[in-house]
Amino acid sequence: MADVTGPISTLSGASHAVPDGQMCDQHPDRPAVARIQGETDSFGCEMHDMCQECLDAEREWRNSPEAAEWRKGTCEWCKSPADDLRDRRDYEEGSCGRVYRVCGACVKKDNEYWAQEAAAYDDDRYDDYDDDFDDDGFDDELAEAEMNCSMRPDGQCGQAGSEYCDWVCPIRREHDRDDAAVKGTPDHG
Repeated sequence: MADVTGPISTLSGASHAVPDGQMCDQHPDRPAVARIQGETDSFGCEMHDMCQECLDAEREWRNSPEAAEWRKGTCEWCKSPADDLRDRRDYEEGSCGRVYRVCGACVKKDNEYWAQEAAAYDDDRYDDYDDDFDDDGFDDELAEAEMNCSMRPDGQCGQAGSEYCDWVCPIRREHDRDDAAVKGTPDHG
């Protein structure tokens, strides 16, 4: 464990910039190539600095049967057994609030609720203001999101669990639609 932070809004698994000269936690003679957020709660998190070998081992573990078992358990929101648990914050508790282990069905339900809430307040009252922002280069929302994306090399979003990733990110919505088409499940976006 290279570093412990104070309150932080990202969740476990998020990728962060590696400080210059930082060495691997497990192999102090090797330079770190990745800084991955570890255990996270409302007080902060642990940051793990990894060399390429450690990063490859972490990626391999995330796709292993052991990691699949770790995702099983009881959802802290609906109290139902689930095999797709993930870290999640309650938006009403703030971006640095308690971290819950929540099933995919509860995440979907929560996202739908907050999307409806946002839509209820979505109006054009600010469109009449003339500002200096020139968005001609960002007409395509997806292109802008891809330019600012926090996607890690392992295909996981560095902002996973954040409000942006869960119900705003067009890359996530497109990915969910692709997954739904492959699995034959309803569209999430």
